[in-house]
Amino acid sequence: MSATAATYVRAGLRHSVLAVAFVFVAACEHGPARVSPGAPPAPLPQPAPQSTASGYGAVPQTGSPEITYVFGWGDLPAAIARPRGGTTQGAAVTLAPSRRLPLPEIAGARDAFTRDRAAILALAGDYRVSFHFMESVGLTEDYKPIRPYHSWATEHVRVLEDTGRFISLQHTLVMFFRNPDGTPSVPMLTKHWRQDWTFEDADLHTFRGDATWARRRADAGEVAGSWSQAVFQVDDSPRYEALGRWEHRGALSVWTSERAWRPLPRREHTMRKDYDVMEGVHRIILTPTGWLHEQNNWKRVAGERAGNRNDPQFVAAEIGLDRYERITSPSLEVADDYWKKTGAYWAIVRRAWADEIAKRERFALRSSVEGKQLFEFHFGYVDKLESGQPFDAADAERHVRATLSRFIHGPQ
Repeated sequence: MSATAATYVRAGLRHSVLAVAFVFVAACEHGPARVSPGAPPAPLPQPAPQSTASGYGAVPQTGSPEITYVFGWGDLPAAIARPRGGTTQGAAVTLAPSRRLPLPEIAGARDAFTRDRAAILALAGDYRVSFHFMESVGLTEDYKPIRPYHSWATEHVRVLEDTGRFISLQHTLVMFFRNPDGTPSVPMLTKHWRQDWTFEDADLHTFRGDATWARRRADAGEVAGSWSQAVFQVDDSPRYEALGRWEHRGALSVWTSERAWRPLPRREHTMRKDYDVMEGVHRIILTPTGWLHEQNNWKRVAGERAGNRNDPQFVAAEIGLDRYERITSPSLEVADDYWKKTGAYWAIVRRAWADEIAKRERFALRSSVEGKQLFEFHFGYVDKLESGQPFDAADAERHVRATLSRFIHGPQ
């Protein structure tokens, strides 16, 4: 769940002249990040190189003759140890007090289902997030260690829906940057990723490579006691879905997924062209200060195409640690204002996607239409709502469904 995305955004205080700027937004593994009006322009980032190389040659290096210790690798040139990723500095935050584990709502739960629900709901809140990724092994003859990745964010996670056996959590980036004089900037808000949790989910749509998803039906024995986690991009298009199980023992509450495929995160697909699929197992662990998303990923050359499903090729493996630490300040309440103005529109987007997924065994997504990515069509519409335009449900419905029909292709 982490990457640095350079994307066109409109910047400037609302009701003022809007300027177009490139902005680096940290932590967007789930598709292109975008910042709402309310932020000053940021410096232009340098374009990422496009490379077909694997490992060392795919990631830009910095020149340094120094040697330093790197965990898991030993002594390496300092230039390799220095992480790539976000270069901005965040404003100071106040961390919330640590909590004793297990959480009271988990310790007092009457059964496993209630404990699992309590753990999922505990993921909501305001967080300082840090994203850490490092390749741990290379599998090509010319492989050399590459620079790790690190970025940061402050993020609000809200409960969108809770029907008992289904819980939807929406992430919203609310970023406060540190100005040159040390003062915090005005908040920069970005609708981020979404995670949907479903108990004993037997109907999944899983990633198959080549921007393609297909239905997977699981039997009753496989899903008994499990929860699926379905992750969606910033534009509410699907990213990946996997079954897993929660385990609660003493202070430990952890959800472990099955092995699953995912599209490349933005931190990778903007500069790596030597593989197309992340294949991995991930865990979500409750901690005294929040929660941890732990990933163990294999970098797979291709998905199902050209017979690669049964004879896969891999270039490397990586370890990922995304730390969510609860904060009490700064306030991220501007996320509430955003969802009051735009929530009805995004509800239509989610419903339209649910309809498309329900009727399709397999589908693919076009990367762009008329030079625009899917998120741009949605965020362009949302801009008008943020600026005070009254919401017209019928017009929004037409816009959403017409937009999706242009991007989704494949048999129904």
